[in-house]
Amino acid sequence: MKRFRWPFLLGASLIALSALVYYIHWLIFRDAHHIFIFLLEDVAFVFIEVLLVTLILHELLSLREKRSLLEKLNMVIGSFFSEVGLDLLRVLSGFDRSAAQITKHLLVKTSWTAKEFAGTSRKLKEHRGDMAVCGADLRALKDLLVRHREFLLRLLENPSLLEHDSFTNCLIAVFHLTEELAARTDLAALTATDCRHVETDMQRVYGQLVSAWLDYMQHLHDHFPYLFSFAMRTNPFDPDATPEVK
Repeated sequence: MKRFRWPFLLGASLIALSALVYYIHWLIFRDAHHIFIFLLEDVAFVFIEVLLVTLILHELLSLREKRSLLEKLNMVIGSFFSEVGLDLLRVLSGFDRSAAQITKHLLVKTSWTAKEFAGTSRKLKEHRGDMAVCGADLRALKDLLVRHREFLLRLLENPSLLEHDSFTNCLIAVFHLTEELAARTDLAALTATDCRHVETDMQRVYGQLVSAWLDYMQHLHDHFPYLFSFAMRTNPFDPDATPEVK
């Protein structure tokens, strides 16, 4: 109750002070006519002030704050791909029997425009992936994810991710796959039903991860050319990619 009491007391005090100043004005000049003229002008300007402060200035400040938050978020996304994301993409693409259908579209170039990024994004949504798990060696994938489990947990705790639902969902899918693989003691003895279950989890991670990677590449392309140059030279979908500048 005390929390709501002080705003009312403050408001009542300000109104009382305003009335007191108007009364002093009337005592000195004895001119109620001008008092009401200025009072009406001030009241009329309040609506314009609300428009300027609440709608325009507030939106500008919110936009600036959102841009700053997105920059921080993209730094988090960049650290994810540097630490584990790129290696995870390389490993997962090795299980995709239809990888050749989409890999050729992911050779991002400096000359790409927003239209080409958007076109590739649409192709990714149409690509479901065809994960081949049964009989495959999942140990490298499991080791990679388990080794970075603490790192993934720290990322999920980052409050900046609340502003990026798609990447948060991607991280959750990656962490779920980590738990699924870590819980199995013998990945070489999976039943057919269990294989299909793991395939579904891998396909979910793969689809979301590729989309997140493409969005991050577009961000680097638009804002950080020098980082984009390195990202192209370490493209996980380019078999000829090399960090050395040729």
